[in-house]
Amino acid sequence: MQLYAGHSRDFVEQATRNAIARRLEDAFFEAYHYKPAQQEVTSWQNSLFRMAYTLERGGFDDHGILLEYQLPLSSRRLDCMVTGHSTEEDRNAVIVELKQWSDVEPSCADDCVTTWVGGRKRDVLHPSRQVGQYEEYLRDMHTAFAEDGIGLRSCAFLHNLNFDFGNEIFAERHRALVERHPVFTGDRQVELQAFLRMYLGGGRGEKVLGDVLASRHAPSRKLLEHTAEVVNDQQAYVLLDTQYVVFNRVLAEVRAASAATGSRKTLVLVHGGPGTGKSVIALHLLGRLSGEGRNVMHLTGSKAFTENMRKLVGSKAAAQFGYFNINKRGDIPPNQFDALILDEAHRIRETSRDRFTKASDWSGLPQVDELIASARVCVAFIDDRQIVRPGEVGSSVLLREAAERAGADVLDFELDAQFRCSGSDGFINWIDNTLEIRRTANVLWSRSDPYEFSICRSVSELEALIRQKQDSGATARLAAGFCWPWSDPAADGSLVRDVTIGEWSMPWNAKPDAGRLAKGIPKSNFWASEPAGVYQVGCVYTAQGFEFDYVGVIFGQDLRYDWDAGTWVGDRKKSYDTTVKRSGEQFTELVKNTYRVLLTRGIKGCFVYFEDEDTRRFFQSRLG
Repeated sequence: MQLYAGHSRDFVEQATRNAIARRLEDAFFEAYHYKPAQQEVTSWQNSLFRMAYTLERGGFDDHGILLEYQLPLSSRRLDCMVTGHSTEEDRNAVIVELKQWSDVEPSCADDCVTTWVGGRKRDVLHPSRQVGQYEEYLRDMHTAFAEDGIGLRSCAFLHNLNFDFGNEIFAERHRALVERHPVFTGDRQVELQAFLRMYLGGGRGEKVLGDVLASRHAPSRKLLEHTAEVVNDQQAYVLLDTQYVVFNRVLAEVRAASAATGSRKTLVLVHGGPGTGKSVIALHLLGRLSGEGRNVMHLTGSKAFTENMRKLVGSKAAAQFGYFNINKRGDIPPNQFDALILDEAHRIRETSRDRFTKASDWSGLPQVDELIASARVCVAFIDDRQIVRPGEVGSSVLLREAAERAGADVLDFELDAQFRCSGSDGFINWIDNTLEIRRTANVLWSRSDPYEFSICRSVSELEALIRQKQDSGATARLAAGFCWPWSDPAADGSLVRDVTIGEWSMPWNAKPDAGRLAKGIPKSNFWASEPAGVYQVGCVYTAQGFEFDYVGVIFGQDLRYDWDAGTWVGDRKKSYDTTVKRSGEQFTELVKNTYRVLLTRGIKGCFVYFEDEDTRRFFQSRLG
């Protein structure tokens, strides 16, 4: 998806008469159903005028132009891409990152600088690193550049800056980056024109533009399939923008804390909704810090996720994956770890003590205090809207209070790019708005959106869709609200078909303590990763933390929309989750969060069947 695609002559004509920003604004509203921020519109007005002026003066009058082009399976958009042929007849495209920066300062994080963004000074990626990551991402994820022979280069245009060797942009530590992905300032437009001419001097860019738009996206890379590579620091995923800033800032904090003579402590809070890449960054950090010889562990509250990681990385690396109760006894010395990576920190519990723990075997501390005491740097990846059990108390507030008690500094980051749901921020926002979890601008879901979403009229139709996707080579799973009993396996190891709707039935995934299972049935921890998991229905406890190409959701009657009252109603009598049923006033909120988690597991599509007719009718009314 892009907000503009056309010929360079048309682009120049519209930009130089101040019409291009309005066109992008209209295209943005049509695509996202809300207006862009005025700051973004002003940026388009200023930066694209300067880009058009540069192209016009350089004689680029036979080229293709892409503006605000969305990266495959991501919500991140490129500022500008120019397409054409070289003088040797090679098809090429050049990404141009446009910046209005007028003041840049050093940052302590690698490949980052500090500038004024969003009302305050922030660490941001050096523009050469940012545009270079876009280039690498497209090479990985787009067949036009990976298979179809279109060359790709990138640069940045900081049109409000004048060239100065003393500027941080051109500092020695960034020299290799700038050489690979050049930066051009406002007074170096001639040099920018020469760079573009080197790859696009042969013109005829409309044909190349058409080839880019017609090419398919490469298959998405699944987190589980590449975990071993990531942990061994093979960079199976490309980190973009804020992801890369977080990665490098954490590295800087861990290195500084390790070198400090005192008891310096830091808590890094990384906020992000479903699909923003929290687990990808976490695994990158584990791989890099391990490679540097740091004492580091990756911790979660999910047995399924942790056991999958241990299985995939092998016995040597498995010891670096553990659980939030690692310091239950309180016998780990303070600052034993250089870093603890807390993935899905919203699943931190009030205490590490359970009903089997003797008083003498428990630290007596809240679980969050045990964790922060154990490491110089704790990195907490958190989504406050993914708490699905009353015992899960992990929140930004809880972590901040624990950091204050420990005398730790706190750093805050927000991940805003979407890599699930075909990169659609709109789908996540629409789900949140429809479930009345939070108010967003996405009241209606556009049927023309590239992300596949549909409501099935029968659960048989839903199952058939999921099986079809799995048979075509995609990963696909069925999941449901906890609205049916969960039986032990039969004597022969087969699973009881507990999930029953009319004449249709299917078993839940196996219980964690199921014992012997019949051949071909995956254990509970591996339902999400083994292909045979498609023959069972998963629940939030086996699906949370995982992603699939397609997810099918059975929306039970534990949460219904009351059409007459115009509100959501939680129904304990329809729930078989004994823990959540005891949550008092939290019940409806927790069940909403449960369905939010299930509905956002799909990378490419989500299909849903509603048991309750009014709930189906309400969702149907929210389709554009």
